[in-house]
Amino acid sequence: MPKMSYSVLELAKILGISRIAVFKKIKNGTIKAEKVGRNYVIKHEDVEHLIPEILSDKLKEEIETSVGRVVKEYGETLKKLSRE
Repeated sequence: MPKMSYSVLELAKILGISRIAVFKKIKNGTIKAEKVGRNYVIKHEDVEHLIPEILSDKLKEEIETSVGRVVKEYGETLKKLSRE
C-alpha cells in the first residue's frame, strides 16, 4: 500500500532529483504541496501524475525490455498465479 503523503526528501528520492529541484517545482506549481509548520507535505495522489513525466524514453525502453523478458521466461507461471 502506498504512503498517503511524502516529505520533500522522500519525493526527491522517488523522482531522482534534488530537494532543491522539488522545492522549485513546489514554488512554480508543478508539484502541489501543503505547508505543515516549516515543512511541505505532498499527497500521494499529487505524486502519481509526476511519475510518467520523470521516466525518460531510455528508462521506458529498459522497463519494456525487462517486462518482455519476464513474460517470456515466466509467462506460464504468471498465468497460473493469476488464476489463483
